[in-house]
Amino acid sequence: MGIAAADADGTTTIRVVMPRRSAFVRRAVYTVEGQVVAANVDVALIATALPDDLNLHRLDRYLTLGWESGATPVVVLTKADLCDDLPAAIARVRTSASVPDVLAVSAETGEGIDRLTEHLVRGRTAVLLGSSGVGKSTLVNRLLGQTHLRTADVRDDGRGRHTTTHRELVTLANGSLLIDTPGMRELQLWNADTGLDTTFADIDELASRCRFRNCGHNGEPGCAVAEAVHRGELAADRFEHWRKLERELAYMALKQDERAASAARARVRSLTRGVRDHLRRKYGESG
Repeated sequence: MGIAAADADGTTTIRVVMPRRSAFVRRAVYTVEGQVVAANVDVALIATALPDDLNLHRLDRYLTLGWESGATPVVVLTKADLCDDLPAAIARVRTSASVPDVLAVSAETGEGIDRLTEHLVRGRTAVLLGSSGVGKSTLVNRLLGQTHLRTADVRDDGRGRHTTTHRELVTLANGSLLIDTPGMRELQLWNADTGLDTTFADIDELASRCRFRNCGHNGEPGCAVAEAVHRGELAADRFEHWRKLERELAYMALKQDERAASAARARVRSLTRGVRDHLRRKYGESG
């Protein structure tokens, strides 16, 4: 976060760079690097469109990175006016995700906007996150009361179109700040062990009851997680998705360790070459 000031000629210069107190970070595409999507936010509004865009596995990914960021995630179900059974959609999210609040809103009719503004208060910053076409920019325009961000008509199948190409920070009438972000076509995890435990708190609590502390939940005796799946208390699909995300994080940790080791070797080689060149210059000619 930076503090900027306008100079006499009208240009703006960053004067101070403040430390981050929160950051929503995903793995950058095709690399082993983290990409900061938004920083210094208090609330992560995770938008997904009704009725056909509600994907609980994708939502778990957003929630995992949302909890890891240090912000408070809130699920925002957009285009509520197109859904025939809102209570069922909200219940589906609540039973599958560890999230403080789930809101159903419609930028078209204004439904749920009052509930949403409860999370948008003066002195706080929120970020809108979600896939392309879920109506994030349309929702921002509704909150602003004017057409500020460019939007596009929905397709023939009712889905939105990818329109936003950059992040933009807007100030709402009540003094709160809101960041609109481009739709993310994919969301890979990045350093999110704590976020994963929070998102899957139900599985984490079950795992604490296993007979062995290092239980891999893969056929060991006394596994409380496997028993919960067998009894139908934990959905097998949710358990398998948790295992998949755990494997993804383990893979990322391995790749980061390999990259750190490679960088360390490169520094040693550079230092060795420097010493060798220095000795050659100092003694080589006279020798």
